[in-house]
Amino acid sequence: MTIKDIARLSGCGVATVSRVLNHHPDVSEKTRRKVMAVVEEHEFQPNNNAKHLKQQAGTSIAILVKGTQNMLFADLVEQVQALLRDSDRDAAVYYLDEDANEVAYAIQLCRERKPVGVLFLGGDLEFFQKSFAQLQVPCVLLTNSARDLGFDNLSSMTTDDEQAAFQAIDYLVQKGHRAIGVLGGNWSSSQISYRRLQGCRRAFEHHGLPFDPERQAQPSRYSMADAYAATKRLLERCPELTAIFAMSDVMAVGVIRALRDLDKRVPEDISVVGYDGISIGRYTIPRLTTICQDTRSLAEQGVDLLLRNIRHSGQPFHGVVPFRLLDGESVAELST
Repeated sequence: MTIKDIARLSGCGVATVSRVLNHHPDVSEKTRRKVMAVVEEHEFQPNNNAKHLKQQAGTSIAILVKGTQNMLFADLVEQVQALLRDSDRDAAVYYLDEDANEVAYAIQLCRERKPVGVLFLGGDLEFFQKSFAQLQVPCVLLTNSARDLGFDNLSSMTTDDEQAAFQAIDYLVQKGHRAIGVLGGNWSSSQISYRRLQGCRRAFEHHGLPFDPERQAQPSRYSMADAYAATKRLLERCPELTAIFAMSDVMAVGVIRALRDLDKRVPEDISVVGYDGISIGRYTIPRLTTICQDTRSLAEQGVDLLLRNIRHSGQPFHGVVPFRLLDGESVAELST
């Protein structure tokens, strides 16, 4: 099978297929999924340019970014690349779909380009459990914890997602909200969204409030468009909501736009809390109240762990960085 065959079967142009296979971000999610469905069905293995392989083999660090629309990861990539440049290290960035198998991709990458280490930005622990043992190079996972996996060459740095989500719901309850919706993420037990959902559950229980996920919660991909559609579905099921906790700031932007199009004012009619603390939240109308992750610590400690293990094959380390709730303008206090 060739790229031309993939183009024919997917209904896309050869140039578009090439951009997808080379992980260019300027391809729509719909097109990317269409091409990758053909690639996976036929188990296509691209042959990389030999000159490029020779230049890259054994020298670079691979950065695998899970999701093409995650602005938190965009911030982390920029910081990680700067830190690696300061350490005279080359790095190659690869963007994967939010639902892609990042471990399988890393295994293939190590066979073909032989990086000296791999930095994962985001990851599904189920994929790590199934096949990470095939990776022999030092690796670090950022924004999810690999503590319980027990691999000698895998370290991780993350935020306490469960406690952070607990604080988001607790904040809304302290502001007088009782009918609170939760939006976003994939809720399988190996995902960070699952831990955030668990934090929400614990907060509702702590305050003695009912929480029915079938009505009050709506999964969504980490994108504005998906969150926009998910908000409408959530409010159709649960129109009495006075607040929504979105599991990322990117989602929160989609939530705010959907509420506006439904003639709902933020925060006067429905309050919104996000998660991440990316810069876009400071420029939304109203400014977003959000859980702020410490991206500087994530980047610095993640790069330090990876470089130390590349140099000395040290023991794995699994750390947690602090978070804080950034009070913006998107939450109204209800009278009780």
